Amino acid sequence: MPTLPSTSKHAYITCDASKCVGCQICEYVCSYTKNGAFNTYRSRIRTVRAKKILVTAIACRTCEDAPCVLACPRDALKQDPETGIIKVDANLCDGCAWCIEACDFGAITINPRTKLTEICDLCADEEDGPQCVKWCPKEALELTTPDKRAQRSRHKLVLEEA
Repeated sequence: MPTLPSTSKHAYITCDASKCVGCQICEYVCSYTKNGAFNTYRSRIRTVRAKKILVTAIACRTCEDAPCVLACPRDALKQDPETGIIKVDANLCDGCAWCIEACDFGAITINPRTKLTEICDLCADEEDGPQCVKWCPKEALELTTPDKRAQRSRHKLVLEEA
């Protein structure tokens, strides 16, 4: 199954649906890393069933000119120009969910306890990067960039033609 293309020049997490088994370990690791609890509803990555036997994971794609940032009526979302990571200002966010509607990837959630927006920040505070990628038992998750994905696609195409 082809994955949705990114609209970013920045790094983001992608999932190889042919490897993902829907175990949700990425969700548990994320929720524990970010909130100190093993609770999939508190995760910033989501596993979704695309077809009867196809599961994939979705996280923020760090879009260039991110629609979620543009849609926020309270200016609570800011995108780092260097990393593309979107940060939420808890003092400005009121949980209106306009950012959720604007996200083409379905990668934004509202924390059920705080009622504030939560977006994957690629585990920016973790020395060894995104914990979901680190702990995925099937190595289905990868931190990549559009350039890396395009290069891999070209390489795969060359191999198929050979």
